[in-house]
Amino acid sequence: MAQEGRRRSTTGKRAEREKSEFDQKLIDVARVTRVMAGGKRMSFRACIVIGDRKGKVAMGVRKGTDVSVAINKAVAAAKKDWLKVTIVNDTIPHRVLQKFGAARVLLKPAPKGTGVIAGGPVRAVLELAGIKNVVSKMLGSNNKANNVKATILALGKLRDYKQIMAMRK
Repeated sequence: MAQEGRRRSTTGKRAEREKSEFDQKLIDVARVTRVMAGGKRMSFRACIVIGDRKGKVAMGVRKGTDVSVAINKAVAAAKKDWLKVTIVNDTIPHRVLQKFGAARVLLKPAPKGTGVIAGGPVRAVLELAGIKNVVSKMLGSNNKANNVKATILALGKLRDYKQIMAMRK
């Protein structure tokens, strides 16, 4: 009995420590089915974005038999694939247009005080990345997962002046 209590307390501390490292937002939960020989098998797909609001962001999409299982799997998957975002004066260094599937995302830098002008899934990614001033537009698809993936790819394409000069040398 004493050992169980001790285990729970260490797990709780670990969970608190991990929560302080990053924030997470649930983008989408969908019930999906797979047709098997005996009938339909239900599962849930979760799309999660995690970030530290200091320039690191990641996305995870996983399926599970229960919503909480799918969310935990998605968070674990996202932790394995961090992206370091280039931020200059609380905004992005230049305009970028990125396509993923049928989804296209346009991101433009904005002056201080503008805030994050973006639609749902794109807003979540930009806020968790720590970008405070940006204007964006989702073009094409309304698929949340594809819009998030396009946004993350767009953030990965960003380069500041020093990085561009280093690449040219």
